[in-house]
Amino acid sequence: MTRFEQQRQFLKSNFHEFKHIKTDKIKGITQPPIVKPFDPKSVLIDLPKVSKDVVSNENIFNCIDQRRSTRFYSADTLCLEELSYLLWATQGITGMNKIGLTLRTVPCSGATHTFETYLMIMRVEGIQQGIYRYLPVEHKLLFMFELDELEQKIDAVTLDQPFVPNFAKKAAVLFAWSTTPYRSEWKYDISAHKKILIDVGHVCQNLYLSSESIGAGACAIGIYDQKLIDEILRLDGDEEFVIYLSAVGKKRE
Repeated sequence: MTRFEQQRQFLKSNFHEFKHIKTDKIKGITQPPIVKPFDPKSVLIDLPKVSKDVVSNENIFNCIDQRRSTRFYSADTLCLEELSYLLWATQGITGMNKIGLTLRTVPCSGATHTFETYLMIMRVEGIQQGIYRYLPVEHKLLFMFELDELEQKIDAVTLDQPFVPNFAKKAAVLFAWSTTPYRSEWKYDISAHKKILIDVGHVCQNLYLSSESIGAGACAIGIYDQKLIDEILRLDGDEEFVIYLSAVGKKRE
């Protein structure tokens, strides 16, 4: 049991230790950017205004009851309105507080929102295959680059899945959430990392339920090649790195 002890401590609240720490926020150090900047010359794609018209199952009880990890997908595409809705449901901005922090569709410790949403898009109507990033403030897609052999790269990233091998490449979209830990460390210091893991769970659960509401299915992926996915998305792997993946696609009959 000894080898588990350190990791188990990580799961516990460290409030009594944290309350004696002078955080970077308390020291007066400037808060890091709340979203990742982008080159204004980037190719941006307008996302349709989020509308409940894409929702086919409005009953939240049914969505919770019917939610399952979906690993079998049809060849159907997602439409752009559906993708817009899924992005809004997972990281959409619904307001701003008095000190400029974003209020979103998911709860987050201290509104620190350390996540960026990257998309490996295979089949979305009107969108070419490639790598994209979601811009929540603008509610737009930023086209990053095309990627040769995209499906094979997804296979390599998601390794040997234990239940249905190679399922991720058959999805319409692979969501990849990165974290920039300092956004939370600035405020919560050593308590940040547990909070980040809790918060990303909120994000993925919203993806599950919003997918269910449009007749699609999601499957969270916690087993992946860390170095490879960070390299593909051009992340430094230290100050920003992928923390969670999820495949999404229309359900196979």
